[in-house]
Amino acid sequence: MQTLTVLREKMKTLETERSSLLVEIEKLKKVAESRANDLEIEVNQLREELKSLKELLGASEETA
Repeated sequence: MQTLTVLREKMKTLETERSSLLVEIEKLKKVAESRANDLEIEVNQLREELKSLKELLGASEETA
């Protein structure tokens, strides 16, 4: 059976690790959100480019 002192130290160590992990998780969530936002912007730009190209090709086909 573990002594109370050992249990207290173990709990203190685990609480410290828990806090560190929560901070790291929050940082990673922010990075993930930033990447998702960047990808969303890029996808929207690609959609606009595709739309423009389709319109251009559609107009070219009609005049050819």
